[in-house]
Amino acid sequence: MPRYVFSSESVGEGHPDKVADYISDAILDACLEEDPSSRVACETLVKSNCVFLAGEITCRAHIDFDFVIREAVKTIGYTYDQDMFHADTLFVHWAITRQSPDIAQGVDARAADGKKTAEQGAGDQGIMFGYACDHTEELMPLPIMLAHKLNEALATKRKAGECTWLRPDSKTQVAVAYENGRPVAVDNIVISTQHASTIDHAAIERFCIEEIIRKEVPAHLLKDHTEFFINPTGKFVVGGPEGDAGVTGRKIIVDTYGGWARHGGGAFSGKDPSKVDRSAAYMCRWVAKNIVAAKLAHQVELQVAYAIGHPNPTSIYVNTFGTGYYSDDEIAQAVQAVFSFKPADIIRQLDLLKPIYRRTTNYGHFTKQDLPWEQTTRTEALQEAIDTIANGGALNPATRFMEVAPLKTTAN
Repeated sequence: MPRYVFSSESVGEGHPDKVADYISDAILDACLEEDPSSRVACETLVKSNCVFLAGEITCRAHIDFDFVIREAVKTIGYTYDQDMFHADTLFVHWAITRQSPDIAQGVDARAADGKKTAEQGAGDQGIMFGYACDHTEELMPLPIMLAHKLNEALATKRKAGECTWLRPDSKTQVAVAYENGRPVAVDNIVISTQHASTIDHAAIERFCIEEIIRKEVPAHLLKDHTEFFINPTGKFVVGGPEGDAGVTGRKIIVDTYGGWARHGGGAFSGKDPSKVDRSAAYMCRWVAKNIVAAKLAHQVELQVAYAIGHPNPTSIYVNTFGTGYYSDDEIAQAVQAVFSFKPADIIRQLDLLKPIYRRTTNYGHFTKQDLPWEQTTRTEALQEAIDTIANGGALNPATRFMEVAPLKTTAN
């Protein structure tokens, strides 16, 4: 393959859209903590000194929205006296109703007039994708992993009090050069970080290059030609919801694969796992990661589709982009022998009724190795299934899999 460059971006915890995502997931977790059967579709808009909640929530407990929102904003770090958007002084407005009974009867595991089965059905129609590749230890594309790590490092320094001039809003972008399909260099890096007015641009630039980039990006990827663009406008004092409106679900590419793999279009944050645009996307990532970890392919993308109220997916598609050691059809058969894609089974297999969703909001939903869908616990089952399907157990993919060491995504 010819040389090409691919870029991905990430945003920090204080970016307005991520503030909205985090509030929505905080509301979801608060509901699940009190009532694991809660149905939650919570969307948030933040602007200036206001937070607006809208959506549908059915929960047997009383949730103090005001308290949850303020605690979420404090966690993000909007507590500076000069902030217009401040945890203690913001205004909360909300328009929340219960889940539509027409939707509820389709999702509930019960019979209903016009419903084809009494099983739990999908919470909506839609298509969901999952992806994995062996470019990094996390089995993720390298550009988005590096972009996330830069933002996470900024937040770690800020919260540790190491840089009192850092503020919560930030964005990063990393351009990675590929040769023969493998990452070989970083062509350029963009970091825009909100800061106090008392720090000068040269100091910010020096800090971001020496204390963030060189400590988070593997040294062998930084070449003589690598360019650094640090706060390219020259100033970033006004940020967060003061500088821009934020809305839940507007950073879905940041949440997934940085544009490297496809996205079905459904947002994740603020939705309980009966909504398949969240839970089935997690499921597809889990399956894809296990396929690559089982050494059935170097990369794989799954697509599943659902009809609202129906338990079985309407289609399942597997594509290994020519990197599979079995046919895509054989891998798809093995997947369906090992995994169940019914909504109720997804929730059970991944244990999704726990208040774990604040953990997912920032730095990607597929980068934290302790989350259920990041576990590679089905590799042996996949290998056994595909051996049976392909040749009665005679083939062993490990004996003919071209080993390529995945890149470490940290400089250490």
